[in-house]
Amino acid sequence: MKYISFKRTIRPLGFLAIAGSLLLGSCTKKFEQYNTDPFGLTNADLSIDFKLLGTPLQQVQQNIYVVTPAWNTQLQQNLMADIFSNYMGTPTPFVGDQNNSTYALVAGWNTYPWDDAYGSVMSQVKSVFDNGKSYPQYIAWARILRVEAMHRVSDIYGPIIYTQYGKVNADGSVNYDSQKDAYYAFFNDLDSAISVLTPYAQGDSVATFANFDDEYAGSYTEWVKFANTLRLRLALRIVNVDPTKAQSEGEAALANPLGILSVNTDNFNVNTGTNSHPLNTINNSWGDIRFGATLGSFLNGYNDARISKYAIPATDPTVVGQTIGVRTGINIDAKGRYENYSQMITFPNYIQLMTSAEAWFLKAEAALRGWAGAGNAGTDYNNGILASFSQYGLDGTSYLNDASSVPQQYIDPNSITPGQNDIKTGNPSLSTITIKWDPSATFDQQLERIITQKYIAMYPDGQEAWSEFRRTGYPKLWPNVVNYSNGLISTAMMIRRIPFAQSEVNTNPKGVAKAVTYLNGPDTGGTPLWWDAR
Repeated sequence: MKYISFKRTIRPLGFLAIAGSLLLGSCTKKFEQYNTDPFGLTNADLSIDFKLLGTPLQQVQQNIYVVTPAWNTQLQQNLMADIFSNYMGTPTPFVGDQNNSTYALVAGWNTYPWDDAYGSVMSQVKSVFDNGKSYPQYIAWARILRVEAMHRVSDIYGPIIYTQYGKVNADGSVNYDSQKDAYYAFFNDLDSAISVLTPYAQGDSVATFANFDDEYAGSYTEWVKFANTLRLRLALRIVNVDPTKAQSEGEAALANPLGILSVNTDNFNVNTGTNSHPLNTINNSWGDIRFGATLGSFLNGYNDARISKYAIPATDPTVVGQTIGVRTGINIDAKGRYENYSQMITFPNYIQLMTSAEAWFLKAEAALRGWAGAGNAGTDYNNGILASFSQYGLDGTSYLNDASSVPQQYIDPNSITPGQNDIKTGNPSLSTITIKWDPSATFDQQLERIITQKYIAMYPDGQEAWSEFRRTGYPKLWPNVVNYSNGLISTAMMIRRIPFAQSEVNTNPKGVAKAVTYLNGPDTGGTPLWWDAR
């Protein structure tokens, strides 16, 4: 998909009013356009050194989480999952403070995850499937990348076009998969890819896609470990709605001889090359995002040394020197009110999408549920904490033995909300969970402990944090103070999904109408996804 290029002469969401009227046509109705010479090179050019197969997949890697331009990332994830997870908050009152943060969902913004996925992921994977039939390792690699990208899209909207991609009906519509069918297809893709790549990893096969691999330099072993961990992640995602399938898939991941991610050199980090992390532009240059209040509450209350690796102290006179974030869903009259709260640190030139710490916490939950091969829940939990601290060059030994610290109360001295729900009054933290593992605790207490620490460790990937919050209810997040959804989103339940992309509503209305029947309710932000069954 081609992106519209704009000079940065106005704030990114001032630009969005224009972008809403310039949205590209539906990706689902332009398959031939997207699959014809997408890189400006002939097949003969691309056949040299596997470029025909590797170049499309390199583009996929750079668009699972869009690396550039930053305004696209701002719409694909930042003003969506990053704030819904409370990892971040915006100090900017976009659209008169009636925006995603306050549940006045902006359709023009929320089409970007969909359009990015179909323009820069699905079309490229299809080209590999079409051209790589003699190279099973590339087909397998494409399957893993497709699952990593598209499960994130499904976790935003629910039903997606996955197994039906490229199949246009006589009336011009394209059918969606229900989210259940999409997830089952994810598992089939991962199983197939793992089966193909495991023998390559165990043998002496040459890593033919090393020149195109922005994560693991072509290591078959690392890709199998990542695929196993992704399979375990998705297995736990469906545990509340399809426990038998969840356990089967999770145990298959844990049984693979190459294992899952276990050390920080296994982390799935997409190298952005010479491009800066897009959050650096949104945070440092534009000032449109700040550290999140909820995450700050956990880190401050736990005396967590990672806080200095995540954010910098505020410069606002009312909170100067404190690491204090911006709360999501509040009244904001002007950007200056919160702009000088804590900024995030400057991120290195890679996009972190999965870590060994997350893998250990996945194992901890699997063990808690009695899945074979998961080990001991307490040991896995401790290893997850230690792996996260080690990632930042810190020692977490004393931290994991802290049995008394609890999340810090959040007090906002700059609040302008009067009367009821006035956040000046303090709003004590909803969570009282401590750090140290307690084998005698209840299942729910142990699960909250695992997910809370996983939440801290997965920063700054708000998409995965938002998904896990919806699945488990943890960590306990503060609800919106302001809710402009007109009753479509419950303040208590918080936002559960994003309505179908406007580009699809405009160009594939019959497909969308059928997809709505797969939901557990109307096409609104308040309707839970298939796996969101707690």
